[in-house]
Amino acid sequence: MTNRSVTCDVAVVGAGMVGLTLAAALGGAGLAVALIDAQHLGALKARARDGRTSAIASGSRAALARAGAWDAIAGAAQPILEIRVSDSDAPLFLHYDHELLGEGPLGWIAENADIREALIARVCALDAVTALDGRKLETLVRDGHGIVATLSDGTRVEASLAIAADGHDSALRRDAGIETVAWRYDQASIVCTVAHARPHRGVAHEKFLPAGPFAILPMTGDRSSIVWTERAALVPEIVKLPRAEFTRALARRFGDFLGALEVEGEVTAYPLALSHARRYTAQRLALIGDAAHTIHPIAGQGFNLGLRDVDALCDALGDARALGLDLGSRAPLEAYERARRFDNTLMIALTDGLNRLFSNAVVPIKLARDAGLAAVNRAPPLKRAFMRHAMGLS
Repeated sequence: MTNRSVTCDVAVVGAGMVGLTLAAALGGAGLAVALIDAQHLGALKARARDGRTSAIASGSRAALARAGAWDAIAGAAQPILEIRVSDSDAPLFLHYDHELLGEGPLGWIAENADIREALIARVCALDAVTALDGRKLETLVRDGHGIVATLSDGTRVEASLAIAADGHDSALRRDAGIETVAWRYDQASIVCTVAHARPHRGVAHEKFLPAGPFAILPMTGDRSSIVWTERAALVPEIVKLPRAEFTRALARRFGDFLGALEVEGEVTAYPLALSHARRYTAQRLALIGDAAHTIHPIAGQGFNLGLRDVDALCDALGDARALGLDLGSRAPLEAYERARRFDNTLMIALTDGLNRLFSNAVVPIKLARDAGLAAVNRAPPLKRAFMRHAMGLS
C-alpha cells in the first residue's frame, strides 16, 4: 500500500479509446489529469489484434488531432473514398462518393490496436497527465467541494471533476444512480479481417441481409474488416466452424467482386445491445462514450459519438476555465449535456430504426426501403446532407 496523494483538475476513470482521447486532449490543453484504470497501459497497448476496427469520420479526425494523436494514426488508416449501400440482391442501391462534397475522404478505417497505441503514447508523453494504471478505483466520494478517489494501492486522488469513461457497464454511472434505457438485440456481430485478391479502391460496402447488416470496410493493403451481423443463436456455431468452412460461409455473403478471400487472424463475436443514460451528469461527474450510450454498429458511429462527447466536454471545460469557474460546477456540466443529448439521441434512434427496417425480408417493406435508397441516390442535395452528417461536419 502507498500513501501517495495526487491533486489534479480532472480524474478520468477508464483508459479505453474514448477515455484516452479525453485525457490526451485535456492534458494537451494544460489541465492536470489523472487517468485511472485497473489494467496497465502497457498491457492495453500490447493487446493482441482482434480484428476490430473503427470508422473515423472527418469531425472525429479533428478530435484525435486535438488530442495530439492523429498523425500517429494516419499512416495506418485507410481513407474511405466511396460507400455503397445495398439491400440483399436488389438492383437498387445508394452510392456515396467523396468527390460529391469535395472535402477529402468520407472517413478512415483504422485498427483499434493502432488507435490505442497512438493514444497511449501521447498520454505517456504529456507531463500534465498522471497515469494511475494497474490500480482499481475502490471508492469515489463527490461533494460540493470536489471529488476524492481512493485506489486499490491506497493512492488518493483529489480533483474538481470525475469523468466516467468506464464502458457500457459503468460502475460510476450505477453508483451515481443514473438509470439507462436499454435492451439487447437478438443479434451478434462476427468480426474478422480478410485479405482479398483484388484491391478495394477505398470503397466501403454495407449490405443489408435479412439477419442484419454485413459491412465490408477497407483497410490498408488488400484487406478489409468484416462486421457480420447475424442472429445471436447462430453465432456461436458459426464462429466455431473450421476455418475453411467459415471462409466459405463468409464468401457467400461477401460475394466474389474482390476475388478469393483469406481470413487473417482470429474471428471474434460480440453481443449487440442499445443503452442510453437518462442523464449524462451528476454532482461533479460526467459520462462519456459507452458509459453514456451504446448503439447498434449498423452505421459504424459508436466511436465517433464518443469522440464528439470528448470535443463537447473539452469545449465546456475550456470555457469554464477561461471564465474562472469551478470545473466541476453545474454550469460546464449542463453545457456539456445540452451539447450532446440531441445528437446522441438522434443517432441512437436512427441506427435502431435502420436495423429494424432492414433486418427482415417482408416483401412490402423491402420494396419500400429499396425505393427509398434509390430516391436518395437520385437526390444530390439530400445525399450531400446525409454525407455531411455521417462525416461529423453538420
